[in-house]
Amino acid sequence: MRRFLKLRWLLTLFLGVSLIALWGFASGDNRSFQMAKNLDIFNSIVKELDLFYVDTIDPNKTVREGIDAMLYSLDPYTVYYPEDDQDELEQMLKNSYGGIGSIITWNPDLKRSVISEPYEGMPAAEVGLKPGDILLEIDGQDLMGKDNQEVSEMLRGQVGTSFRLKVQRPGTKKPLEFDIVRRSIELPIIPYYTMRPDSIGYINLSTFSGNPSQMFKEAFLDLKRQGIKSLVIDLRNNGGGLLDEAVDIANFFLPRGETLVTTKGRLKQADNVYKTLREPIDPDIPLAVLVNSATASASEILAGSLQDLDRAVLVGTRTFGKGLVQTTRTLPYGGMMKVTTSKYYIPSGRCVQAIDYAHRNADGSVGRIPDSLTTEFKTRVGRIVRDGGGVTPDVEVKAEKLPNILFYLVNENLIFDYATDYCLKHDKVPAPEQFEVTDADYAEFKAKVKAADFKYDQQTEKILKSLKEMAEFEGYLDDASAEFDALEKKLQHNLDRDLDHFSKEIKGLLAIEIIKRYYYQRGSIIQQLKDDPDLKEAVKVLNDPVAYRKMLSAPVAGEQQTDSI
Repeated sequence: MRRFLKLRWLLTLFLGVSLIALWGFASGDNRSFQMAKNLDIFNSIVKELDLFYVDTIDPNKTVREGIDAMLYSLDPYTVYYPEDDQDELEQMLKNSYGGIGSIITWNPDLKRSVISEPYEGMPAAEVGLKPGDILLEIDGQDLMGKDNQEVSEMLRGQVGTSFRLKVQRPGTKKPLEFDIVRRSIELPIIPYYTMRPDSIGYINLSTFSGNPSQMFKEAFLDLKRQGIKSLVIDLRNNGGGLLDEAVDIANFFLPRGETLVTTKGRLKQADNVYKTLREPIDPDIPLAVLVNSATASASEILAGSLQDLDRAVLVGTRTFGKGLVQTTRTLPYGGMMKVTTSKYYIPSGRCVQAIDYAHRNADGSVGRIPDSLTTEFKTRVGRIVRDGGGVTPDVEVKAEKLPNILFYLVNENLIFDYATDYCLKHDKVPAPEQFEVTDADYAEFKAKVKAADFKYDQQTEKILKSLKEMAEFEGYLDDASAEFDALEKKLQHNLDRDLDHFSKEIKGLLAIEIIKRYYYQRGSIIQQLKDDPDLKEAVKVLNDPVAYRKMLSAPVAGEQQTDSI
């Protein structure tokens, strides 16, 4: 009966909307008629399925999938959240949720979730959960076969509620049990900031959700008290958040009254202008901003605005290119929809949106806007910048290509498992600044990899095989067989050789995985910064006042504006 009432309400809603749209058609509005016609068709399909389909349909599931498919055809940021599925939206807006504060990962061999990374100061870390702990039960309910999403939903819940978690810890015989009280989990907004020996400040800003402007201000003022002479703002892998927060942080370095962002949409209420409203904290301190392909949305507003107003030197790789703005709309029965309502434009007048979702390929995929179709704009002093492809840094640093073997070592959990074993043997390690994976440690890791009978695909072997098949198809193989045989011998799978050849990259990832077991996210950032090419270039620019001023000055005719290394 309840199911029938839900379905009847759904059909009544569609019928009501259809009648309204038909009235619009009677007034001469063909678009309203098209809307009414298609809603009526959808209404009839749901009704016919409910009456005649061989199996009983779930109206909530059926209609939800129809809604999701409809929204997917627009852009990936327009999303429907029913009343019982708003945790993700709340976390996105507030940067918080009720839970234990830990990343979990799925182990396909065990068919169980495993603690991957507890957050510092959060319930998981405080009760003593460690990376590698295998999740067995929650309040007596076996977690075998439940995927990460199911387990995550069970771990999350109302703040203040408690549960008992049973885990199996590597190196222990009996399972361990923990009583955990859920808290409001706020993800680290500024996981690390410091003053370097050369008086250059560094702030890692991970998100624009929550209240990052206040936390950034506190970190910046602390660094100023320590005596910094310049500042690096790290926006790499920052996926964005609240637009107002990006404007507030830019205002720390820009005078009052600057227009930073203009939003333009189809409806007039979507049009807004965002300006700096206060006097800056420091309008003169030299700035460098680190960006990469995962720098998106509000991060691009901050980076792009500082570039357009010639206030900072951008270092790294081209940003993601998300120039779409979303707002939330309230729906019946407690639902919410995050809907794209406008595009944002930064001070030079450019929009950084890099993907044209309005024109999909035949297979449904979308591509980036070609560079040939982008438009030239100018910064305040006349430096050339372009739209349609994210924000291109002033100093481009070629992204390092990770070796193929590293992908498979991570995918097979060999690096994660080695770090777990390492921690069982070492109660403590040196501070992140001094820690390193020794040659003896790496020899032990190599032995573990070989003992695991580790196998991985080599792309050269695949390409050579394809080339050989094509040569045979086109009749060239007989004449080139000797050359192919020689090349095959050269490219034979050699695990020892690859582990030695790529030891630097593998050691680096091992060090990060190990150090965060002891010093959490802050420690892993310190480890990564030890040999960071983007940071090195930023420091190089900030330590050269002449070069810094030149980069932010009006270009000289015929001079290349963007440096690449």
